[in-house]
Parts: sequence; C-alpha cells; structure tokens
Amino acid sequence: MADLKSAFLNVYSVLKSELLEDPAFEWTDDSRQWVERMLDYNVPGGKLNRGLSVIDSYKLLKEGKELTEDEFFLASALGWCIEWLQAYFLVLDDIMDSSHTRRGQPCWYRVPKVGLIATNDGVLLRNHISRILRKHFRNKRYYVDLLDLFNEVEFQTASGQMIDLITTIEGEKDLSKYTLSLHRRIVQYKTAYYSFYLSVACALVMSGENLDNHIDVKKILVEMGVYFQVQDDYLDCFGDPETIGKIGTDIEDFKCSWLVVKALELSNEEQKKMLHENYGKPDPANVAKVKALYKELDLQGVFAEYERKSYEKLTASIEAHPSKAVQAVLKSFLGKIYQRQK
Repeated sequence: MADLKSAFLNVYSVLKSELLEDPAFEWTDDSRQWVERMLDYNVPGGKLNRGLSVIDSYKLLKEGKELTEDEFFLASALGWCIEWLQAYFLVLDDIMDSSHTRRGQPCWYRVPKVGLIATNDGVLLRNHISRILRKHFRNKRYYVDLLDLFNEVEFQTASGQMIDLITTIEGEKDLSKYTLSLHRRIVQYKTAYYSFYLSVACALVMSGENLDNHIDVKKILVEMGVYFQVQDDYLDCFGDPETIGKIGTDIEDFKCSWLVVKALELSNEEQKKMLHENYGKPDPANVAKVKALYKELDLQGVFAEYERKSYEKLTASIEAHPSKAVQAVLKSFLGKIYQRQK
C-alpha cells in the first residue's frame, strides 16, 4: 500500500509540473509559485482514498492482471482528477462555512495573504481537471464519457451543497424540516456521487464499459455513500476525537445529522421540545443536553442495528450482481468502511 501511495504521489508531481507549464497561459515566476503552493497545500494532503480507489477498482476489473505503466499512469491521473475535484469543493466549502481548520492546518482562505483569492483558486482547481483530461485522454474514444461524468458529478455535488446551505439559513433554523428523506437527499447528492460512485465509474469507463449498463452499480455505491455518511454523523458525536482527528460540531452547527433526525423520530413531545430548545446552540451546556438525550434514546443501539441491516442489504445487492469482477470492486469498498472507527 505504501508503494502504491508513493507511486500515486509521483503521478501528482508529474501532473503538477505539466499544469505549471500549460502552454495556454503565459506564466510568470509569481503566478507559477502561487499555483504550486496552492496545489501542494490543498490537493495531496488528505487520505487520498478516492484517488487510490480508481487504481484498486481498475485492477479488480482487469481481474488481477498486472497494469502496464501506461494503464497505471492513466488510472492514477483519473484518481488525481477526483482529488482535485475534492480540493475544489473543500476550498470553497470552507469559505461558505467560515471554517477554521482543514486536515489539521488552517483553511486555505485563512492563510495570510490568501483570503478571498481562494475563490479564484477554487475555480482554477476545477479547471485543472479539464486540462489534465484534455492532455492525457483527448485521443481516447471514451474522452467525452469522462468529461460528461465529471460534469454530471460536479453538478450533483454542487446541488447537494445548495440543499444543505438553504436548509440551514441563519435566522430560519427550523428543526421540524429535518427528516430522513431530506438527510438522504443532501447526503446522496453532496457526498455519495463524488466520494463513492465517481472512482468506480472512472475505472469502468477506462475499462471500455458504458456507464448506462451499470445503473445497478451506481445504486449500490450511492447506498454505500449514504451508509458512510450516517457513520460519519454517528462518529461526530460518539467517536473518539483522538481517533477521528477532529472534534465534532454537528450539534452546535445545526447540521441535518442522522442522529438528530432519528432523535426527532423517537422522541416524545417533551423530549422534542428539549431538542428544539438546545440544538444548534454553541453553548457546551446546550450541547451536553442534546448528547444526554441521544444516550437516553439509545441512539448507539439504534445505530448498531442500522449498521447491521445496511451491511446485510448491501452484501445481498452486491452478491446479486452478475459480474464477479464488479462484485470484487464493490466488496472491497464495503470492506473498507464497515464498522470503521474513523
């Protein structure tokens, strides 16, 4: 895995060098230094799961045949396009949410001298994807399918972010809007398509597959994405901050979290009133009351049951798939996230 990661990071260096020499723009030392620092700060810093998953999935679709150097490079380039997409979303998300830190360092827009230049950097990050695809895939017969895929997933993610943002407009905080179906819609569009479906879709397209023939795969991966986000919501409250690497703030931030939706579903009138009074308040005393209610309602037990059922349902859907290679891809995804602690 360490070897795979370092080979993957080598491809990042190649792509970055190419972007910094892109002939469509007349570079100066200043502009080149700015973009290089911006890329190094925002693109390769995460866990890289989405990008590495393209390589893993492509290998499994080739049923264990060794990848040629060219295949490894192209699968890695697509993986990096997803990491670039993620960086673009996060740079802009952090501005919208007035966040302070990301991946253990200040958000890019909070870095001295960056500020709102970060909005244009976000636009640049998105455009780099098109430049990478053009340089390395323009002569492939599936080039248009890749462009289409990235455009569609970006649209779905931005639309999911929009539902999330308009649901939590300041001064219009209304807990009664929070339902399981709203939670699912936000998660499906904001997270599941780009975090789960996109990696496998890239591998399928590279393998010469038509995505229209794999609607069932998309459905399973979206379900997996929803399950992943429910785990995230659970860990935000009940996870160990040391393990997950952050202190959860969903309660203070009035997030449409699976936990609050479930709590509303299971509460009596008095408990509901208590939730309405305390949810979304920054005071630790209010947060403690919400957490106490979650414990009283045994949301840990409710989550454990949800996790068990989701795993069973996903496994059954995967095993019903006619292709053993596709089954292997989906099982490897599920294996990585089932009962995760971070």
